[in-house]
Amino acid sequence: MKNTTTTAALIALLTLGACGKSEVPAEAPNVSEEVRGSAKHATISAEAAKAAGIQTSQAGSAALRELLPLYGVIQPNADQMRQVSARFAGVVRSVHKAVGESVKSGDVLATVESNDSLQTYPVTAPIAGVITARFVNPGETVAEKPLFVVADLSTVWVELSLFPRDRPRVRTGQHVRVKSVDGGLSGSGKIVWVSPLGASANQSITARVLLDNGQRQWTPGLYVFGEVVLNQADVPLAVRATAVQTLDGQATVFVPTVQGFDARPVRLGRSDGEVTEVLDGLKAGEYYVSINSFVIKAEIGKTGIEAD
Repeated sequence: MKNTTTTAALIALLTLGACGKSEVPAEAPNVSEEVRGSAKHATISAEAAKAAGIQTSQAGSAALRELLPLYGVIQPNADQMRQVSARFAGVVRSVHKAVGESVKSGDVLATVESNDSLQTYPVTAPIAGVITARFVNPGETVAEKPLFVVADLSTVWVELSLFPRDRPRVRTGQHVRVKSVDGGLSGSGKIVWVSPLGASANQSITARVLLDNGQRQWTPGLYVFGEVVLNQADVPLAVRATAVQTLDGQATVFVPTVQGFDARPVRLGRSDGEVTEVLDGLKAGEYYVSINSFVIKAEIGKTGIEAD
């Protein structure tokens, strides 16, 4: 299934209708006699479509996935964390970084006066990252204990809680879709480790996902939802699940025309919650409303009430 088109392309199509041109433009292959003859229609201006965030996509092949939903929590990637200690026992003369500050490799974190040489030397960051812990203040005597912890948060771990009955279905290498609790963030990663031991406290097994965090959007300590992709099946024709609405008890998608949008009844097959298979009513390559289709359904309902 091809990516969502920009709203600009949709506005251009609607603008043709606004200019009084009834012919079907060659660049809109979905605008056919069959579509124009649809029983239900919504006339929405280009400005209204843009304001409503209506977007279209091309119908095409897609992959349906069998998913296993799990709960988890974001954790720092322990492979990318370093404890920083003093090289020689002595007295801390100054501290330059606090918890939460970003550092580069080689940045000075503190200075220590050696007990043996009475010379002051710098304690530097071994990697680039964020100071996640600080255990020292000026004037304190240090020896071998850690002074700081530096974490590279460009990747994080997602620790998923797996029930024993699902353990045989989960293995390393499987793809996982991760979503924040409020649904505002999403990402994907792979399972890199499944614990051979269970947790007696909650009778669960930990499955660990490596997740990219280059934009620093995933904060360690927060809960997330995870969906493990167990199986995948390719289908020749599908639409986004958000495109499907119900009109008069019939599954329906909306296709753009020169006058607005027509309701197209469709016969559906399988769905994984993200994409839905289409068995009849739509052709590969046709454009359909994939985002905010409910706006068009509401407009058609409004028109029907006014007509009554």
